[in-house]
Amino acid sequence: MFRKNVKEACYALFFIIALQTVGYSILWDPKFLARNLALVGAVLLLYSETMQEARTIFAGVPSMGDEPKGKQYLQLSGRLLLVLMFMTLIHFDFNSRNMIYIIFGIPMILMVAVGYKTKLVSITLIVALFIHNMRYNNFWRHSTKTYIFDFKKFDFFQALSVIGGIIQLIVYGPGGLSVDDRLKAE
Repeated sequence: MFRKNVKEACYALFFIIALQTVGYSILWDPKFLARNLALVGAVLLLYSETMQEARTIFAGVPSMGDEPKGKQYLQLSGRLLLVLMFMTLIHFDFNSRNMIYIIFGIPMILMVAVGYKTKLVSITLIVALFIHNMRYNNFWRHSTKTYIFDFKKFDFFQALSVIGGIIQLIVYGPGGLSVDDRLKAE
């Protein structure tokens, strides 16, 4: 929050996510594993923003294409991993609600993955994930002594973390390896 020691905080978050994956035996549950990988994607996006441009002898002069090579690959990886959160919400049994998720969700997921109209699609996905989160992960409606309270609370905050990663996409853009970046360059 204070933009101090961001790299170290990212390392700590990577460690916590790995520890959580092993500690909760998430490694063997594809849905929870995908959601944890989405968290990794959010942290990768944050970490990529800590990478500095190469310093030049022309101080203060804007540079073209001096972005570190690894940064664009981290941004691409972060986008692809964020998409996994939404893939866990889509079910391929063809009732009316799931058809809406399939018809609208899959194209938006693919748009984020390739980095096309990323900011607009990200806003839509944030709204959809927030509504879904408030409706289905309402842990506050359950007794603290039940397992469902812990389960829904875990899912709720995990989804909020992914929303934070999507906000990173809105603020910083999709990165160098994206359709948006290519269209901007033309």
